[in-house]
Amino acid sequence: MLVLAFDTATAAITVALYEWVPGEGALRRGAAEAVDRRRHTELLTPSIARVLADAGAAPADLSTIVVGVGPGPYTGLRVGLVTARAMGEALSVPVHGVCTLDAIAWASGRDEPFAVATDARRKEVYWARYDSYGVRATEPAVGPASDVLEGAPDGLPVVGEGAALYASVLGGTDHEPLLPTATALAELAVTRLSGERGPELLPPEPLYLRRPDAKEPGPRKKVTPA
Repeated sequence: MLVLAFDTATAAITVALYEWVPGEGALRRGAAEAVDRRRHTELLTPSIARVLADAGAAPADLSTIVVGVGPGPYTGLRVGLVTARAMGEALSVPVHGVCTLDAIAWASGRDEPFAVATDARRKEVYWARYDSYGVRATEPAVGPASDVLEGAPDGLPVVGEGAALYASVLGGTDHEPLLPTATALAELAVTRLSGERGPELLPPEPLYLRRPDAKEPGPRKKVTPA
């Protein structure tokens, strides 16, 4: 079974292809990584095509698609989700979502409590706390960096791009991994699909956590004569 994974919820445009044999494990067949906050649309589809071509595979060979569902800024996040849903419908294969924070936590491999924080712009971060790399302890949230450590044990490590951006608040010097990788996304999904414990797989729907900037116009104000 071929599993295609990708994430565009952050500055990373990341794609990975895994061959999964239930009961025997998974083997990475290819991956592509790029970092560009403004070119998710231009880079994702060519990256998918390149990863498949390098592995000698075609879209019709795919068995499952896994996509990062954020939290993340609307513009980048929707690129991955729309692509995943369109491919899933066209190929008649299941599409699973993974919280982007969970993918970063998974890649960290940490066995002790820590937190993940990514850049939410507006001087805020998206964040969650973890008991270990595979066990999330809180729901994803958005807010000032100081929220991450509020009520947390002293010295709680924080990883992710948000941790590096606000190191003066969150402390520490080792903030890796900074961004999600589709490799971690695929490995996490295969672990869950194999029946093992790990972060929950989600529907391919966005975790925005923040209201969009654009709002529907309200009723027109009445103009009264002076």
